[in-house]
Amino acid sequence: MGFSREELESFRDASVPDLIGDGLRLLFVGINPGLWTAATQTHFAHPGNRFYPALHQAGLIEREIDRSAGFTDDDRAHVIARGIGITNLVNRATVRASELSAQELRVGGDRLRTVVAAHRPNVVAVAGVTAYRVAFRAPKAALGRQPDDLEGAELWAVPNPSGLNAHETTETLAGWYGRVGVAARITVSTESTPDV
Repeated sequence: MGFSREELESFRDASVPDLIGDGLRLLFVGINPGLWTAATQTHFAHPGNRFYPALHQAGLIEREIDRSAGFTDDDRAHVIARGIGITNLVNRATVRASELSAQELRVGGDRLRTVVAAHRPNVVAVAGVTAYRVAFRAPKAALGRQPDDLEGAELWAVPNPSGLNAHETTETLAGWYGRVGVAARITVSTESTPDV
C-alpha cells in the first residue's frame, strides 16, 4: 500500500480512535498520529516505524503485523487480546510531532489521566521522552519508570519508535518494550530482549 504526497496531506488534522479493549494491562501512548497512521487508521503505521517489530521481538505480540497496510480485524483483536492498548497524547495528525504546541501536549497529558482512570491499565508507557517532559511538566524526566504513578498505573517514558529517532534500533526498542511488558505482566522476563 502506498500513498501520494497529496493523498497523505489530505489526512492532516485527522484523528485516529484509541485501540483499547477489555483486560487492558499495558497502554502505549504515542505523541500524535502521523499522516500515514491517519490514512490507515492504525497507530504507529508508517512503514519506517519500528513499533510492531519491536513488540514482536520483545514477545509482547506473537506475530508480525504489516504496519504499512494498516490493521486487519485479526490484528486489532490480537493486540487487544494480549492486554495492549494504544492512544496518543494529541489526537491530531501532523507530518511531524514538532508541529504540536506545548499547550496541546499539556492538554493531552491531562486527557490521558482520564483515559487511564477509566480503563485502569497496570502500566502506561509514553513513547517519546521529549513529549513526556512537556505533557507532564517534568523537564528533567529521563527514560524509564517515572517516580509518580498515573491514576494508579506505573508510568514509564520509553523511546519513540519512529524511524526519525536515530538513537534507537528495533533491538533497543524491544529491550525497553520488554521491560514495560514485564511490569504490566504480559511477559515473564526480558531474557530474550537486549539490555537497555
